[in-house]
Amino acid sequence: MVKNKGALIMFNKIKGMSNTAKGLALAGFASVSWGVAGVITQFVSQNASIPAPWFLTARTTGAATILLLVSAIVYKGKIFNIFKTWKSVFTLVCYGLFGLAANMGSFYVSIQNGNAAATTILQYLAPLFILLGAFIFQHKKPAKIDFVVFIIAIVGVFLSITKGDISQLSIPMDSLIWGLISGLTAALYVVLPRSLGKDNPPIVVMGWGTLVASIAYNINHPVWTNVPHLTTGAILGVCGIIFFGTLLTFSTLIFATRFTTSANISLMDALQPVSTFILSVIFFNTALSLAEVVGAILVILAIYLLKYSPADEEILN
Repeated sequence: MVKNKGALIMFNKIKGMSNTAKGLALAGFASVSWGVAGVITQFVSQNASIPAPWFLTARTTGAATILLLVSAIVYKGKIFNIFKTWKSVFTLVCYGLFGLAANMGSFYVSIQNGNAAATTILQYLAPLFILLGAFIFQHKKPAKIDFVVFIIAIVGVFLSITKGDISQLSIPMDSLIWGLISGLTAALYVVLPRSLGKDNPPIVVMGWGTLVASIAYNINHPVWTNVPHLTTGAILGVCGIIFFGTLLTFSTLIFATRFTTSANISLMDALQPVSTFILSVIFFNTALSLAEVVGAILVILAIYLLKYSPADEEILN
């Protein structure tokens, strides 16, 4: 009776929240879920020693199957509208290969060779890569705030990966390189499907894109060949990454857009690296120096300044 009363009180509190508060809560939950997925990825890649080729095939195949099944139930035959033009098909293939597949692969390998905390900070640089693309390909003139942001971000990354000592790296060089690639491909992950999102539901676009990534990974390493030894922990880890890193986060974010704006939702982005840092310390005893913490804060600050700069808002949103 007491438990039911407590649940009723909690339900009433949630029901009484403003739409903005609900949206922020859902967006925050999604960001924390991504952080959880990053930490689980470190467990799967290092402790369970699951090779990257098989893991990436299994993850994309499982996620694509579930996303497309949900899309078919919700949108029925409309899920095939994305194939109406060759331009859409070409964009979808590029999104699946250079956005989803490349991002998942580089993120996993970076964590496998380093740690989730450092990789998450490097991937968090994606908005900077989007802005760099605008400078190079759209000939956008940089605003004064852009130079400030780049300097803050560079200092932040320097502190995060060197602990303030230029003579050493806190992570292996290959982890750093793959982490930067994950940031670049995360930018492509955002930019490439924009035109598809105008005429198709986001979950449909992601479902087909993940299927493209799955086909590519299955060509490289079919999911049914050379299956690694899977302990109960490894199986739960792979399922956890698919659930927390794809299904739960994506559905929660879509639901959050019903209650608040994308600008408000992006306020909660910083919870991903923060939660990854905290969980890495708790579960992997990751030793973080003051310089690394300050560096992470500077990177997060730089991205926030970038997102809320009037000069760059249109490009990033």
